[in-house]
Amino acid sequence: MNLQSFLWEYGAKVPGYDIRVINEREARAAAGILGMLGMIVIFVGIGFNHIIVARVYLAFLFIDFTARIISPNYSPSLLLGKFIVQNQKPEYVGGLQKRFAWTLGWLISIPMVWWFVIHWDITFYKVLICVLCLVLTFLESAFSICVGCMIYKVLTRVDPVHCPGGACEIRIKEPIQMFNPVQKMITALTMIGLVVGTYFFIAYSEPKTFFGEFLHEAVLTNAQLEKQKEEAYQREIENEFGDDDE
Repeated sequence: MNLQSFLWEYGAKVPGYDIRVINEREARAAAGILGMLGMIVIFVGIGFNHIIVARVYLAFLFIDFTARIISPNYSPSLLLGKFIVQNQKPEYVGGLQKRFAWTLGWLISIPMVWWFVIHWDITFYKVLICVLCLVLTFLESAFSICVGCMIYKVLTRVDPVHCPGGACEIRIKEPIQMFNPVQKMITALTMIGLVVGTYFFIAYSEPKTFFGEFLHEAVLTNAQLEKQKEEAYQREIENEFGDDDE
């Protein structure tokens, strides 16, 4: 294999397609697997300070994305996804834009390997990068939205073909895809409720782990944090000396 074929001949040749393609069903399954494992790592491994769990996962993530950008045939997560969806009809998407998206994932995984695998140095903002990766895998697995593929289109200024969910094709939405006014209102209220509810939970519930403390301090201003500390101090004073006043 020469350099040109390595760079531009990525994916499988499938009859009826003029470019090399990837099975999107396998990619979505793999994204779901990585996302599920990542959620376990963040909320169990990091939350309970079992750093070995995070280190193993992030090392696996780096190896997996390295294999992906070389060849999708040898990526552990893609092979697991292939095994799970082997009885489903394939959905083919362009290989090059998927490779570009996975290259971005590989580039993101490099600093994470240094921060958390080689030299453990956890901070809130570094954890946010991990959360960003989970968001991207969730978008791909749940909604077939490939953010990296969108960036590929912007950078190359070439309209890709065979995008996930048929997003590349210019078409008019079908009636079942349209929103009536009531549906728009319900959707908007649901989104607002999720954002507001999440904020109030993080801001005003007592954190139980250091990751929870990271989130708690991130969403509050310094004045709010000082006020909460003062209120906690006053409660301690009342609990300690309250019985003496009776």
